[in-house]
Formats: sequence, C-alpha cells, structure tokens
Amino acid sequence: MTDATLETEPASAAVHLGDRIALARRFTENLARHGEELGLIGPLELPRLWTRHILNSALVAPLLRPGVVGDVGSGAGLPGLVLGIARPDVQFVLIEPMERRVAWLNDQVSELELSNVTVLRERAEDVRLADRLDQVTARAVSAFRKLLPLTAPLLRDGGELVLMKGANAQAEIEAAAKEMRKFRVTDARVQILGEGITDDVTRVILGTVRASK
Repeated sequence: MTDATLETEPASAAVHLGDRIALARRFTENLARHGEELGLIGPLELPRLWTRHILNSALVAPLLRPGVVGDVGSGAGLPGLVLGIARPDVQFVLIEPMERRVAWLNDQVSELELSNVTVLRERAEDVRLADRLDQVTARAVSAFRKLLPLTAPLLRDGGELVLMKGANAQAEIEAAAKEMRKFRVTDARVQILGEGITDDVTRVILGTVRASK
C-alpha cells in the first residue's frame, strides 16, 4: 500500500448499498490494503477508490434482475464483487483468466461470505456453461465491438448485455454495427447512472441478445 490516503466514504455509498454497506467497506479496505501490490489497482487510485470504483460499480446494481449474471474480466472484482455484495438475490459468475486475480477473487468471496458468487478461471472466449446467462457485465475490458464476441455468446435468448463504458459509449455502439448484426444484438443504447451523485458517472451499454438456436 502506498502513502496515498484512502478516499473518505461518500455519503451516497450507504444510500446505494443499504444494509450491505459494511461488506462494501470491508472489501474497499481490503482492496486499498492489497490492491496495488497485487496489481489490481494503480498507485493513484486510493484517493478516488470509493467514487471512481466502488460507487461507480454499485450504481449498476438496480439494472440487474434475479437470475445468473456473468462478469467478464473481473480483475479486482469491479464490478463483479461489488455487485455480488449489493445484490445478494442475484447469482454471479466472475470470469477471470489470471491466476493471481482469481486467487484474490476467491479470497474475497470466502472472507466476505458471498454465497451468491462463484469464480471461474477461464478466458471468456473459452467458457462453456451448462446454462447460458441471463445478463453479462464487464468494466474497462475492451471496445464494445471487441467485447461482443466475448460476452454475447454467453447469454441465453433474450439475455442482456450490461457493459460499463466511458464517455465514448455511443460512438462505440455506432462503430459496432457489423458485430451487433453478427451476434444478434438489438436495442443497443447508452444509459447514464449517477448524475448528481458523483462526478464519475457510470455509462452503461445495454443490449438484448437474440441467441441462435
């Protein structure tokens, strides 16, 4: 851990995480303590860890439906572990290929007693699930057109993409027309979350997948 000071928890965190805030605090403290040494977060992230990462991820929670949600490229657990904390009524499969990150994710699942979260060490393109997922999330993984081959095949017919993106989200949709046709993605759109709550608003690309039979 660097000499940087961990950001003070914003008041809005308790509003969004409700009775799960204590677990979110434990996870945030663990990430602040070990994140840099494990290569999970950069050395400049502690002063903005709550707003840029934890709250940024938690804002997605209301978009999720009871069912099974996959998180592709979970890394530090953003958003997968945060969402697993925020939504105990949803089952999560965290998909991550790197061994040390998988170890971190499993350690946190165990310590925080997240019975609704499992971790799968696998590249997304190699995942073969017995039952396809209801929704898929990803954060800071790749451009939308490159994410589609990794995420859309994991979804059931009528399943939903819930992909966290940056300020160019709409342009990414427009650049992915060919891939959306190939992977049967319809109704792709950008939803902005957290306006008036945090400077780091959360942009999400939503889209429905009509899976081939």
